[in-house]
Amino acid sequence: MARKLQSDKWLFLATLALVCASVVMVYSASALVALERFQQPYLFVTRQMMWAAVGVAVMSIVMRIDYRAYRNDKMIWALLAVVGVMLVAVLFARPINGTRRWFGIGGFGIQPSELAKMAAILFTALMLERRRTRINELQYSLLPVAMIVGTIVGLILLEPDFGTSVSLMAVIGVMIFAAGITYRYLFGAAMLALPALYVIVMQADYRRRRLMTFMDPWADPLGDGFQIIQSLIAVGTGGVFGKGLMQGVQKLFYLPEPFTDFIYAVISEETGLIGASFVLLCFCVIAWRGLRTAMRAPDAFGAFLALGITMMLVLQALFNISVVLGLVPTKGIPLPLVSNGGSSMLINLAAVGVLLNISQHQQVETGAA
Repeated sequence: MARKLQSDKWLFLATLALVCASVVMVYSASALVALERFQQPYLFVTRQMMWAAVGVAVMSIVMRIDYRAYRNDKMIWALLAVVGVMLVAVLFARPINGTRRWFGIGGFGIQPSELAKMAAILFTALMLERRRTRINELQYSLLPVAMIVGTIVGLILLEPDFGTSVSLMAVIGVMIFAAGITYRYLFGAAMLALPALYVIVMQADYRRRRLMTFMDPWADPLGDGFQIIQSLIAVGTGGVFGKGLMQGVQKLFYLPEPFTDFIYAVISEETGLIGASFVLLCFCVIAWRGLRTAMRAPDAFGAFLALGITMMLVLQALFNISVVLGLVPTKGIPLPLVSNGGSSMLINLAAVGVLLNISQHQQVETGAA
């Protein structure tokens, strides 16, 4: 007997809660900065509201498109080609803060790496579905994934964007692990990756400084350690209930770009442990319902796609929050669905739309939630 298609309401509500929190907190964190720099206090929040509205509309459309339509070789290869062109083109764009991660179209900034993550997840899901029965035959099963994802990661590293590269490799690694690859291959890959990561980190002076700062931020409190120290002060002074919206101090030119990478510090200071825990809870709900959707997907493509999207959102959130709390070295990774950023908001909401559609088709037991 056919059942009525219904999206996961908990996943939908957690996503909407984060988007609403984004609009409120981007305004609180950016108003004075926008007034000082551009004499327009509503500049960033207006753009964020626009992208959030467009993103929610796109999510509403995408969640009604059968996810199996993406199991299309021509579409995925075309998407990979577009991503490749964009990742090369952005290398010739005007540098912003010493990096080339964005280029402007019609007055709006586009970050190709956000679309690249979804393209890599779609391609990997397709390959794993078709070749998972021979997953331990590396040349047959994983060589195409390694070539395509490796090229994407290499181009992102050239921007440079080390944080996004690492998070993308982690997402693809989880997908491959779920496909059933033997542990010895995973161990071997880790042993090969560690020296490569060491070389990448140590060859760049700013990455070496970030690592040293992570070990002891108080060694240079007014220099490299300033950012993380101010973040920890913001988190620590928020207490249980926070100082109140718009009442935070660290966003007043202490925290660099408080409405992007360090917006969680502003949330912690102004809404306290309660607000910070609420945001964390929303991501826990996304992880729970996303993994549940992956386990109950009707086919392997849907399972791998749901897993990849869930890990893309959750691991990025984990990295961002860990940076704010001083648990990992500083990396330029925004908090998904919350930090200021148009292309990030749009792609992430579209990805949630795909996840919601997969949840409509999940195999459920009678009486299950």
